[in-house]
Amino acid sequence: MKTLYRTSLLFILCFAFSCRQDFLDEKSLSFLSTANAFKTTEDFDASVNNLYGLVRSEFYTSSDWQPMQYLYRTDMAVEVSVGSNPNLSAEFGPNGTLTNNHWSQLYKIVAESNTIIDRIPASRLSNANKVLFEARAKFFRALGYRTLAYLYGGVPLVLNEIVGEKTDFVRATKKEVLTQVIADLKFAATNLPGITVVKDGEISNLAAQHLLSEVYLADGQFQHAVNAASAVIDDPATDLMKTRFGARSTVTPGDVYWDLFQAKNQNRKSAGNTEGIWVIQLETDVQGGSAVSTAMAGNYQLERVHVPLYRDMRVNGVALFLWPIGDYTGGRGVGFLQPSKHFADEVWQSDFNNDIRNANHNFVREVVATNPASPFFGQKISTQNPPPGANITFPSRVFYPYQSKATTPFNHPAALYVNPGASDPVKKYELKATAGGTYADQYMFRLAETYLLRAEAYLGLGSTGPAAADINVVRARANASPVLAGAVTLDYILDERLRELGVEEKRMLTLMRLGKLYERVKKYNPFYGVNMDPRFNLWAIPQGEIERNRSAVLEQNPGYN
Repeated sequence: MKTLYRTSLLFILCFAFSCRQDFLDEKSLSFLSTANAFKTTEDFDASVNNLYGLVRSEFYTSSDWQPMQYLYRTDMAVEVSVGSNPNLSAEFGPNGTLTNNHWSQLYKIVAESNTIIDRIPASRLSNANKVLFEARAKFFRALGYRTLAYLYGGVPLVLNEIVGEKTDFVRATKKEVLTQVIADLKFAATNLPGITVVKDGEISNLAAQHLLSEVYLADGQFQHAVNAASAVIDDPATDLMKTRFGARSTVTPGDVYWDLFQAKNQNRKSAGNTEGIWVIQLETDVQGGSAVSTAMAGNYQLERVHVPLYRDMRVNGVALFLWPIGDYTGGRGVGFLQPSKHFADEVWQSDFNNDIRNANHNFVREVVATNPASPFFGQKISTQNPPPGANITFPSRVFYPYQSKATTPFNHPAALYVNPGASDPVKKYELKATAGGTYADQYMFRLAETYLLRAEAYLGLGSTGPAAADINVVRARANASPVLAGAVTLDYILDERLRELGVEEKRMLTLMRLGKLYERVKKYNPFYGVNMDPRFNLWAIPQGEIERNRSAVLEQNPGYN
């Protein structure tokens, strides 16, 4: 009887609880949603860190091809893997992966920036931090829109967070976009911390001034461009590196230009480098640092793309080189990005032997054959005068001049060496098949470029004397002969940018900022020139964006169907 009573009581209690509709309702004590996010400094830091990650991905680490689209199809280089006469109409067109991928990634930067800006008023940030995070977000928004404006011209100008469906975008004019970029950068330059205060890799007031100078040039405001560049150049915390520095400063052959690109040498606080204005951090085996010491995944794969595929270089069918070796055969290059003949040869003619930027350890043209089975073993093999019977044509993946800044000669991460303890000087640097990354931080902005931006601004003002003086500061460090004021032209400055910046520069952006992609490629890069068209000075608006924008007309750029 007692058992039956207890069972009945338990049944009644369970039934009573089951009838309460809120019995299974979840009551979270802590959760993150759009309603409670962006309240604290930590929330905003996380979003800004994501912006750094988006920028690093877009310009450096997303793959071994998308970041390189800022180098291919220019006067600087050819994409060897596509063969001759690539279909530029498709690549620059409305359905091209090139035009679609960059549009999407750049607008992600804009969208994240807008979210930060719109969430600041309702946050718990101090007034000082509200200004600081607004300055950071406006810098990144400006970077995104500057790039979009150069590539596509006028684009939809969105300045607020989008929280629902929107299908009525219209294009602002390129002038309107640049005006907004300038306004954002002026705010950033005024309110970001000084370059000596920020951590390595963080944006500063001088990073904003450098970019502002460039955008003023794009907008034709030459005196303002001079002023912004001067704010960077005249700052007591900046200077070109003129003497050797860093842990490898005693390595020979070498010079200060070579030192600029060695691992661990790019940053101000950790390396004493006063030339780096904004350095993209690619820290190896550090959480969030992107690069890992055991593979090229997540790294900037410039070594893989730019260095030739020495493995396949043969004379009369016999290989000249062991591969992959972390010496001046460049690691595990596969030879996708070959310099144009203009970049490899023509721009160096007047100072071929004395300009340190063209020294063999910086622009590699001669390497020693390392295959004992080759009759040429131990001999220097020159790209300018290869042995008879070599399997070389143009373009060629297997043997061409390359810039050593793409790799880290004799200094790859230890985990990539097959047998680092080997006594043989070649085998000691043999690399695993997972190599291919460039294990060094990368300059987004460098003071040498600031000088060249100011020279361009002076030229726009008709002041060729000051323009020549700025160019000669850069050339003097390189031991190159000075340029005369009467020889300074825009084409000369563009050639000097090739000499100083090379594969470091996002060359597509420079040429499209100036509207000179068609002209320079047609004149200096016949590989692409045969199919180059004036309409390519602007990329097509992605067709998918036009079709999704069903409530308004998103106009296409001229010449694209």
